Amino acid sequence: MANSSMSSLHLLLVYTSLVIPSSCYSQRPSSPSDHVAMFIFGDSLFDAGNNNYLKSAVGRADFWPYGETFFNHPTGRFSDGRIIPDFIAEYLNLPLIPPYLQPGNHRYLAGVNFASAGAGALAETHKGFVIDLKTQLSYFRKVKQQLREERGDTETKIFLSKAIYLFSIGSNDYVEPFSTNFSAFHSSSKQDHVGMVVGNLTTVVKEIYKNGGRRFGFLNVEPMGCFPYARAALQNNTCGCVDELTVLAKLHNRALTKALEELMAQLKGFKYSNFDFHASLSERINNPSKYGFKEGEVACCGSGPYRGILSCGGKRTIKEYHLCGDASEHLFFDGSHPTEKANYQFAKLMWKGSPAVTGPCNLQTLVQE
Repeated sequence: MANSSMSSLHLLLVYTSLVIPSSCYSQRPSSPSDHVAMFIFGDSLFDAGNNNYLKSAVGRADFWPYGETFFNHPTGRFSDGRIIPDFIAEYLNLPLIPPYLQPGNHRYLAGVNFASAGAGALAETHKGFVIDLKTQLSYFRKVKQQLREERGDTETKIFLSKAIYLFSIGSNDYVEPFSTNFSAFHSSSKQDHVGMVVGNLTTVVKEIYKNGGRRFGFLNVEPMGCFPYARAALQNNTCGCVDELTVLAKLHNRALTKALEELMAQLKGFKYSNFDFHASLSERINNPSKYGFKEGEVACCGSGPYRGILSCGGKRTIKEYHLCGDASEHLFFDGSHPTEKANYQFAKLMWKGSPAVTGPCNLQTLVQE
């Protein structure tokens, strides 16, 4: 539980800096033609701090103990340390990719991060409190225009065609209806709802393709019904997963696989990598010790059953929370997000995993092609 004896020490550490020093975001590439950049779209799994700059954000992580391990201060990432795109950037020999809304961030030679915690593929998901996927696309168009003005059409075209476009989106479109009166979900069948989510994602991918993107990386939807948050807040009892969310995740992932196969058949030069996040995370929930974790179901930080209530840091509605002694022993840092250790494992699988986990090819192969 957070207590007064801890708070005075941590307040000094937390609020010295909520933004990563600019040196961490230093632009290593000097020209768009000498590297592969990365443009990041999605939700809290990928948000590097965009929600820090939204006055009415549905979720923020710019307070302790988020960021407690690698950064030693909160950055807006929903983890104790780095998130998946941070490790992918390292594999690409890029600096940490900055959030689009970070003040002073006007150079995009390494790419930029548009992801927003709580965002969905549907505009209705947390409407007004996130940067929805369509708005993230509009930000990308602005970045493209700036690059064209600075570098010219030819160099920008080459730059965008070589870049990786990374996506983590969809889970909020299914979880949010369980906590709000989301009429669009309840008035349609599960298949229809999944069709809208995947359809919106596909539309955005096609638009990026029209704007020069050719190489895409995706996470499918995680086993959200088995997250500590779902078990604690959305389940009537404290055992087992939320079956309805499990069904939706499986429907979504089948639809996404089909949609990506169709895009590759329709769009000349379109290539993609689809990481089976659902299977990889499920395996770690069920067999944590196999992957170096002591705990696969209970979060490191939070309250209630499984520490699944999203009270980590005491800055949200519920102020009371518990914090574990060693985040690396846990698969989940809070009720909905992996620890840095888990994020590293997932990034490694995305980068060089086998086709059974990351298909039809991994990101490393995608970059080499």
